[in-house]
Amino acid sequence: MDMRKLFAEFLGTALLVLLAVGVATLSFGFGLSGDGASAGIVATALAFGLAVLALAYTIGPISGCHVNPAVTMGFLVSGRMTLDEAISYWAAQFLGGIAGALLLFGMLETSPSYGRKTRGLGADGWGSHSMIGINAGGAFLAETILTFVFVLVVLGATSRLGSPGFAGLAIGLALTLVHLIGIPLTGTSVNPARSLGPAIIVGGDAAKQVWLFIVAPLVGGILAACVYRYLFAGDGAPAEADAAPAVQADRETGPTSATA
Repeated sequence: MDMRKLFAEFLGTALLVLLAVGVATLSFGFGLSGDGASAGIVATALAFGLAVLALAYTIGPISGCHVNPAVTMGFLVSGRMTLDEAISYWAAQFLGGIAGALLLFGMLETSPSYGRKTRGLGADGWGSHSMIGINAGGAFLAETILTFVFVLVVLGATSRLGSPGFAGLAIGLALTLVHLIGIPLTGTSVNPARSLGPAIIVGGDAAKQVWLFIVAPLVGGILAACVYRYLFAGDGAPAEADAAPAVQADRETGPTSATA
């Protein structure tokens, strides 16, 4: 396994958490409500979408820019990665998510108005931790469906039938969209690595509830891979096992290596 790919996944996941979860924490951890909450939803959704868009065109040619264990699960189940490759990616992503959360916490902790228990760290949740009070069952369903949508877009946009140069744009917009609906529901995970880091630091209910934000996105990724295999089976082979879900220089020269 090329260590550059694993480092790219580690770095990309860390930056995603640092930047996008940072916006979420600043938007909601400091008491926004009413019109401010609406602005916070839009700002946070854009932060996640723009972060993935930028990363896709930066580290995509190296690792494929999964930066999300659910995406890697989709690639595994769809036959575009081996199990050994997926396990290596998962390890890099979870470590990156924890590192990004630690960096974010280190910055915020220097502010006298920040408190880990009072301001949080953009952790996901249900019940009293949901903006609309959604319960565990609703949260599991929401995370599964939203992850299904996102991973299906990733797989479709990076297939041989997709438009290589626009894959990163489609993926970034899809992540923005699922956050716009998901933030009021659960805070939006659709990414186990994004949820684990903040939950470890915040502790309490965030740590107790994080299992859902690990399991449900992985289930969504599996479902997306199954639908992808059905939809694309008769129309052309998916991108080869090492296809990158980011910028591909030229369809004629083949997809950029991601997991070889």
